[in-house]
Amino acid sequence: MKFGKELVSQMVPEWQDAYMNYHHLKSLLKDIKSHTDRDRNSNRASTPRTPSKLTTSALKRKESAYRALNVLTRRRSSAVPEEEQVILVNMVPLGEDQNSETSKYETTFLMSSEEGGEYELLFFDALDEEFNKALNFYKSKVEEVQKEAKKLNKQVDALVAFRVQVHNPSLRFEFAAAEEDEAEALTPSSKVNNTRTSGSGMAHMEVINEELSSEGYPQGMDKGSNEAKSSNQKNAGGKRNSRRPTPLQVLEHFKINVTDETPWSILKSVLVGSDHELTFSREELRKIEEQLERAFIEFHQKLRSIKSYCFMNILAFSKIMKKYDKVTSRSASKSYLKMMDNSYLGSSDEVSRLMERVEAAFIKHFSNGNRRKGMNTLRPKAIKGKHRVSFFWGFLSGCTIALIAAIVVLIHIRDILNSEGRFQYMENIFPLYSLFGFIVLHLLMYGANIYFWRHYHVNYPFIFGFNQGTDIGYREVFLLSTGLAVLSLTGVLSNLEMEMEQNMKSFNASRELVPLGLLIVLLILTFCPFNIIYRSTRYFFLQCVLRCILAPLYKVTLADFFLADQFTSQVQAIRSLEFYICYYGWGDFKRRSHDCQHSDVYKAFYIIVAVIPYWIRLLQCLRRLFEEEDVHQAYNGMKYLSTIVAVAMRTSYDLNKGMTLKIIAGVTSVIATIFGTYWDLVMDWGLLQRTSRNPWLRDKLLISDHRVYFAAMIINVILRLSWMQSVLDFHEAPFLHKKALAAIMACLEIIRRGMWTFFRLENEHLNNVGKFRAFKSVPLPFNHDEDEHE
Repeated sequence: MKFGKELVSQMVPEWQDAYMNYHHLKSLLKDIKSHTDRDRNSNRASTPRTPSKLTTSALKRKESAYRALNVLTRRRSSAVPEEEQVILVNMVPLGEDQNSETSKYETTFLMSSEEGGEYELLFFDALDEEFNKALNFYKSKVEEVQKEAKKLNKQVDALVAFRVQVHNPSLRFEFAAAEEDEAEALTPSSKVNNTRTSGSGMAHMEVINEELSSEGYPQGMDKGSNEAKSSNQKNAGGKRNSRRPTPLQVLEHFKINVTDETPWSILKSVLVGSDHELTFSREELRKIEEQLERAFIEFHQKLRSIKSYCFMNILAFSKIMKKYDKVTSRSASKSYLKMMDNSYLGSSDEVSRLMERVEAAFIKHFSNGNRRKGMNTLRPKAIKGKHRVSFFWGFLSGCTIALIAAIVVLIHIRDILNSEGRFQYMENIFPLYSLFGFIVLHLLMYGANIYFWRHYHVNYPFIFGFNQGTDIGYREVFLLSTGLAVLSLTGVLSNLEMEMEQNMKSFNASRELVPLGLLIVLLILTFCPFNIIYRSTRYFFLQCVLRCILAPLYKVTLADFFLADQFTSQVQAIRSLEFYICYYGWGDFKRRSHDCQHSDVYKAFYIIVAVIPYWIRLLQCLRRLFEEEDVHQAYNGMKYLSTIVAVAMRTSYDLNKGMTLKIIAGVTSVIATIFGTYWDLVMDWGLLQRTSRNPWLRDKLLISDHRVYFAAMIINVILRLSWMQSVLDFHEAPFLHKKALAAIMACLEIIRRGMWTFFRLENEHLNNVGKFRAFKSVPLPFNHDEDEHE
């Protein structure tokens, strides 16, 4: 793999603008090379004859003698080395302040007067710009993590004090006794060792005993703890100071923030208040440890990314300078790389030392001193590609194609399209199996999106909030979709009988229960508690579903409203679930007959289930409006409210024909379509920007071919107009049943949603890139008084 591609693959996606622009500098070197080659070719053309071998050898001897003399001269004198005669790199202060923190590096090219020197001047100007950019970004990130380390240090102090209060509440009285009687000079560690030597909290107490040593109170990660430690050791007469803050005194400066966000806690905070009183329970301690452990893991990942950023940039500058030496036949890389090694980017070791302290603190406080266990938790879990996934995906894809071909052949042989029972089949069996078709198509679109997200380096695991190593790739999604497709197509084959058995005057009961059995199997696999079939992904999905159902009682995350948006394109699938209940609950499935369409309850729920996804999105917008105070959420809520009205009117017209309902359904649908289309293109996709450098698109695009975006906008508008078939009474084409037409319209909406999903996440990713947001913000369990304003 070439270094340019390796650099792109190793980048933190959200920091890509902060890395050295290797391709741009490489293109400048190509310009230098092309100019040099052009000059050489012109010189050769102007030379009438080629030099003889004797002349060539004489020139080589002369050149070697000159080099030897030049070397001897440099050795005897203190002249400037040859490498530094090409370039000089200096640190130039910005403004009157001579501080290095407000300085930048500038390279002076000493051979600009030579022919073609202007190209090399451009190269070094661009090189300095890229180096200063990388240097300033690295400095800002190091300062950022140092501030975060101080906050985590305070959190560790509070954690140790909280552990003491939980596992040994009587310790506060021992501290008070030590303060009253300084002569005894009892250390906290001795009291802890004497008062608790057994029990389930022994592992925690071992850590506490190390922390509450006589040499100082809770040690954290920064150097300030060591200073406090040495200051505690100093006392008049060589005695250690017995006046130390008790755990309660330490916790007085903190407010706990570990309340689970549940519907009950939300209602309680609204009715009673959000003040949380410390109870010092083991359950509360467990929540604090889990929350702080997640914060440590995320912080360690950030440190690794910063360290990788520094290494990859240094390597990139080294590679580009060696390429420059090769193209120009000069020796400028040595002096430039020497400057880079002496700069903050090449000589700073704050991140490495901070990583060591973080690892030591994590192993001590969260792994009970077990380094292997602690490092396995801190390190990212690499997802290993399994060949059997690709094999079974290919195998099941072949089975799917074979089953589709078998169904087509059976339909042709049995002449099912002209059978009298085809209408009965379309009214009863087809809606049952269409549910699985909608799910399979949605999974295929999601798998395709994952493939293209990875291709264009969209950090979708971070955007959705997946835990490290738990997200599944497109191969796994395709495997699930083809597996479900094989099961459902097998069921379709078993229900292709069009005529009832003459002796029983009914269909085979076991075959008629196949769709219900498939649905039950699908639900069992979804809710299966065992660690099979990607349990972490299934649980993440179910948690998002629960938060969507209980909106607005949960804080809305991107994954929540993203899933709710997907549900708005699965209205027909939700209606199929309603039909399952009616058909198998009150219908005569043995005779393939039902009376659902004539039930007022069924008609009412037929409208309700269609607006539930839009209602969820409306509640989520209201929750975000009150929390974030963003007026755009109000407009977004109005969009979903207009869609609710349009869907209700179209469904009412579909159930009860009438000119008045037709006009109302048409008008509301036009309003909702215009509103939704504008929001898709402008707000969700970020397109149609008149002042953009890419006309009517965005400034930043992941796809180089701009025609893709214009085609996507046109397709989105066309597919959004699929509602016209319900208002203009295109319910039954000459060769299509109305159920088949409704299923096709639902599939088109799923395809539109899949296309929307890619561009929506692309826009979100580019927003994160613009703000360099690459890591999750994990809430800390304690709020310190000094950080209250934050």
